[in-house]
Order: sequence, then structure tokens, then C-alpha cells
Amino acid sequence: MALLPLLFFPDPRLNTVAKPVTAVDHRIRTLVADMLQTMYEAKGIGLAATQVDVHERLIVIDVSEQRDQAVVLINPQLVWTSPETHRNEEGCLSVPGIYDGVERFDAVTVSALDADGKACVIQADGLLAVCIQHEMDHLMGKVFVEYLSPLKRNRIKKKMLKAQREEAR
Repeated sequence: MALLPLLFFPDPRLNTVAKPVTAVDHRIRTLVADMLQTMYEAKGIGLAATQVDVHERLIVIDVSEQRDQAVVLINPQLVWTSPETHRNEEGCLSVPGIYDGVERFDAVTVSALDADGKACVIQADGLLAVCIQHEMDHLMGKVFVEYLSPLKRNRIKKKMLKAQREEAR
């Protein structure tokens, strides 16, 4: 397993639409393990392959308190969304230190392949549903700050660019 470098907003690679995974093979299983290690190390609850500059439809999530219930979704598709929505406070490993409200469906059903390449269907609500939607947005090339007003988004962009410049010194 290896830690993978994260992309940070406003890196344009975060806006790349991910392509479907064509085969769940050794390369994908290694990527899953590396993504989980990277997510846990960064204290995150979800990570999309897009965030580690791999533009394939793969996400890993673990919203458990013990950090031992990883969910792997390969080629996920939303098959149902609740009519109810809720504004949730979200953050992102690609936008560290920034949190803001985003409107999300209260519950979702997603079909995908698991880490073994087997078809699975997950019904989720609460934090898991929010996390699935957030990570699936990454696969579509969308970062959560794009839901915010242009003024907020520009402030965040400037703050992130400044932090990246200071870190590069």
C-alpha cells in the first residue's frame, strides 16, 4: 500500500469527468487499497479516484466511528433519490479547512461493483448518503465549492492558491 498525492482545488484536473472502470483487476484492487490508506491517513471519510489524479469511476468511503467499515463503489450509479433534501455542512480533502452547506438528497440508492467486481446495491441515508453524493460529484468533475456562490468560491480559490504558494516555499 502507498499514500497517494491529493489534488487540491482549484487544480483543473479535479474537473475531469471520470471514465468507467473496464475491469476489476489487480491494478484496481491496488488502487482501492492505496486510496483507503490515503483517506484514513488524511482523516477523511471519502475519496474519489479523481482526487488522486486517476480519472476512473471509483470511490472509497468509511463513515464508521471505528474506521473499519470501508465501502468501495466502482462505476457507481444513483438509481433512486429521496424527494426530501437537506442542507449539510461539507468539507473535502481537496479543499482542506473549508466547510460550507450543500443541499443533498436525504437518502439514495446506488448500484455499483464492489472491490471484488461483484454487483452490489447500497441504500444509504444520513452521512453515508451525503458522502456518496459528494464523492460521485468528484467523478463528474465537480468539487463541492462549485455549489457555493461565485463570491464564496472565488474567496476559497484565492485562499487555497495562497496556501499552496506558501507551502511550496
